[in-house]
Amino acid sequence: MGKLSGPLLDRIDLHIEVPAVAYQELRGKETGATSAEMRERVLAARAIQAARGSINAAMPPGKLRGFCPLDAAAEKTLEMAVKRLALSARAHDRILKVARTIADLGRSEQIQAEHIAEAVLYWLLDREGCN
Repeated sequence: MGKLSGPLLDRIDLHIEVPAVAYQELRGKETGATSAEMRERVLAARAIQAARGSINAAMPPGKLRGFCPLDAAAEKTLEMAVKRLALSARAHDRILKVARTIADLGRSEQIQAEHIAEAVLYWLLDREGCN
């Protein structure tokens, strides 16, 4: 990560740290979603985005307010993140777009606080990886 420039990293919306899986989990009986199930969720989310006219990543800033409605708790969570993390307008917009995608994957019409919190965590991982 240290070899990648800030401007290049700034163009990547999601950075996710994937820790090693513990042996007990590898051998356990619990299974997560299959690739086919995940594919279906992604295709459903993309269909929602297509109905809006564009994928979330390409959503113009002028359309964010209309396509990214927040419930009261989400509004408070985003406001707190903007203030505490001194987010730029660009970071604010990127977080909203990622939160919109998370909400779409969960088939939620309105962005909720947990969607904002998850999007902020991805943004933080992006920043921590740059240091």
